[in-house]
Amino acid sequence: MRPYRELSTTALAEYVCEDCGTLLRHSNPITLESMRDVHNQLCIVKRQKTAAAAVVKPAPAAAPKATPAAASAATPAMESAPAAGGGATTISLSGTGTSYGKVEGPIDVKFKEKRQVTGTYSGIKVWGPLDAPGQLGIWGDFVCVDFDICVADGACIEACPVNVYEWLQTPGHPASDKKAFMIREKDCIFCIACENVCPPQAVKIFTKG
Repeated sequence: MRPYRELSTTALAEYVCEDCGTLLRHSNPITLESMRDVHNQLCIVKRQKTAAAAVVKPAPAAAPKATPAAASAATPAMESAPAAGGGATTISLSGTGTSYGKVEGPIDVKFKEKRQVTGTYSGIKVWGPLDAPGQLGIWGDFVCVDFDICVADGACIEACPVNVYEWLQTPGHPASDKKAFMIREKDCIFCIACENVCPPQAVKIFTKG
């Protein structure tokens, strides 16, 4: 049982971390749940306990590569891979493009005014320029990640309470060989947890409407 407690006089719900004793409060239970998940990801005491109990795990098998015939500079190749729950690799993205440059965060919040949609992948909009594997653009309609800034630290995947993200393999990209892909974008509850925990500030959440 999670240590939640309703406070009738203040209409707040609270959560107390069992590891470090931090007290979290919020009137919205869904937001509090997101706050709890973010805290559990960042809690130093919890991390120390996890590190002490960690065991060595075998490295995951490499994702299959696209064949030369399937890859192109304008249209990246998409390959399916077995899924294994939230955060699993489901798609591999590769290409033969060479255009790229170092991109610093944060994501440009006005990118929709400056960029064009170059296509959609698994129903997710892709805003160019796109020249895979070196340049991947910004992905998403209201859950948006600049793939050229993303460094694949996984904080957004861990923080999301509704499992919006899964890993997408992007071999050859200069920032990282995988990205957090908003494959369940429609499930977003707009708690902003992923945006708040992204170290390079590659994430921007736009509320619907």
